[in-house]
Amino acid sequence: MELLNEIWQTARRNKLRTGLTGFAVAWGIFMLIVLLGAGNGLINANLKQSDRFLNSSMVVFGGWTSKPYQGLKEGRDINLHEHDMEITATEFKKNVDEVGAQYNASATISLGQQYISTTISGVYPNHINIDKVELLYGRFVNDIDIRESRKVLVISNKQAKELLNNNRETINNNREAGLVGKFVNVGSFAFKVVGIFKENENGRADAFSSYTTIKRIYGANTDDIGRMEFTFHGLSTEEENEAFEKDYRRRLNAEHQAHPDDEDAVWMWNRFTQNLQMEQGIGIIRTALWIIGLFTLLSGIVGVSNIMLITVKERTHEFGIRKAIGAKPWSILKLIIIESVIITTFFGYIGMVLGIAANEYMDATIGHETIDTGLFKATMFLDPTVGLDVCIEATMVMIIAGTIAGLIPAYKASRIRPIEALRAE
Repeated sequence: MELLNEIWQTARRNKLRTGLTGFAVAWGIFMLIVLLGAGNGLINANLKQSDRFLNSSMVVFGGWTSKPYQGLKEGRDINLHEHDMEITATEFKKNVDEVGAQYNASATISLGQQYISTTISGVYPNHINIDKVELLYGRFVNDIDIRESRKVLVISNKQAKELLNNNRETINNNREAGLVGKFVNVGSFAFKVVGIFKENENGRADAFSSYTTIKRIYGANTDDIGRMEFTFHGLSTEEENEAFEKDYRRRLNAEHQAHPDDEDAVWMWNRFTQNLQMEQGIGIIRTALWIIGLFTLLSGIVGVSNIMLITVKERTHEFGIRKAIGAKPWSILKLIIIESVIITTFFGYIGMVLGIAANEYMDATIGHETIDTGLFKATMFLDPTVGLDVCIEATMVMIIAGTIAGLIPAYKASRIRPIEALRAE
């Protein structure tokens, strides 16, 4: 207790020195935690977006030609046709599994007095796996719906709530599940609700129906099939995917009289290569964050070391008096070490708490903001926090470093002869 009181009195006499030491410790830990938290926010957002889709899947869009070819000018619209689906399923069956398409149309869905305006996507059964649609009740579009062009509908749980809101009909105690099997109006047509899926926080609230039904109602006057989507296998490296895309693009371009190397004529969204690139980017971000964070922590360690050196030098005369009246070297060594540990621990804890608070503030403000990419809503910053274990480890590193920083000058001070220490100014 006497030792702690002595350390407290020393700190009060040297407020500036103690404050600078504490600031160096707290700032180093604070910046490390904030940097790692911000980096984790970006990484978590990207991981969540990539997890929305099946990695071994590809979406193909029609584009515009960017090169003249066979007497045809650039700038022509390229629309995918049913024959493109046949080419994909037959000529590339070595790697392609299920081939489907998606045709979107704007529509109004109504039930009684309630209605919602949304996009209805006509899809094939494989869409539920490609876009990882999570069903809550009922079923998804199936092969029979496609063959018979059934007027079926799969809506989100939020859409179901809107349709049931204040509706006079009592459907299973107003629960969304009660909507399954009921008919709703889609424009002037009656569609049967066969399923309800969980709407992702960042996903678009599209309703789903049979591709053949939506194409017949909304796209009967065009041979444009919309966009094509399929799953694949046997493409496990980036090189294999690039080779497949090159051959596939050349074949589709030939079908539409576009230059074989025209990458704008047919657009491809390969979730596998996108995921590989994202993993590489995340690895670079993690490494950069740790390097920057460790250098920030190092700057705090250097600051503590310098201040401890100055502290010992200023107190050399005091140590000489102590030794002259019989103080042992160990008592001087213990005094400096304990002082270093207490200051580093106290201010390290403050830095850790402030860093965690800053991360929580980021999470509460920008941690839930989304942007609309056109295809889906994306969260750019998600859960920008750092694990408590990392916070504690960073604090412990600073405490150990601060102890070592105080140990070296303390050892020198404890070894100095009293006569030399008393002569020091």
